[in-house]
Amino acid sequence: MRRNSRFPVIRTRRIVQVAFFALVVVIGVQFTLWALPQLGGRTTTVSRPPGVEGFLPISALMSLRLALAGGGIHPVHPAALAILVAALVASAIVAKSFCSLLCPVGAVSEWLGRAGARLLGTTWAPPRWLDIPLRSLKYLLLAFFAWAGVIALAPDAIAAFLDSPYNRVADVKMLVFFVSPGRTTVAALGVLVIGSLLIRDLWCRYLCPYGALLGLLGRFAPLRVTRDAATCIDCRKCTTACPARLPVHT
Repeated sequence: MRRNSRFPVIRTRRIVQVAFFALVVVIGVQFTLWALPQLGGRTTTVSRPPGVEGFLPISALMSLRLALAGGGIHPVHPAALAILVAALVASAIVAKSFCSLLCPVGAVSEWLGRAGARLLGTTWAPPRWLDIPLRSLKYLLLAFFAWAGVIALAPDAIAAFLDSPYNRVADVKMLVFFVSPGRTTVAALGVLVIGSLLIRDLWCRYLCPYGALLGLLGRFAPLRVTRDAATCIDCRKCTTACPARLPVHT
């Protein structure tokens, strides 16, 4: 009975994952249909989808820093700020809610891990002595982006960057980056795909600075995965079964 009660939750999560991934695909297609004609000097009747700004986290962080400094909501890429704030609030209430349910990159990483387990019979979990330093990489990346792009800059400098031509077309530059990737980009993506087949949640667990930020907030969330101390028998089966390798028993 207890086992069956989990299935609706798991199914619901997977349905939400697929739905949001499909939404991101639709946004990506619409943005491509809007941007490519403009790059070719042609007009188009397709409108630019604001949701594409969800892939501009650095611009969003800088906009948040400017808003907190009293500069108001910057008019360039306002949807990026709205999406970031929504993710921060959701993660502060329900730990890992964005990463587990809504993040399309996390969904792809999870699906690759499942595919790798089916193809190879299992995935490799790095031992603790290697897992801990690898997990620090995403926090180092977060610290770098936070310092170089937010903390070290004065509000005036942040406003100047947000107003710059580079930031105004950052979404288009991102599209060009993936539509016409260089050899280094293809190689890096190939390594990530192969690595995600071999190591479950490679990107999310070790490399994602966005997830690192949301994870720090999730540590203080009122709703998070915890053990019931009153019924716990310290068998550690919860930790063993957890696909995210969380130390649930602690």
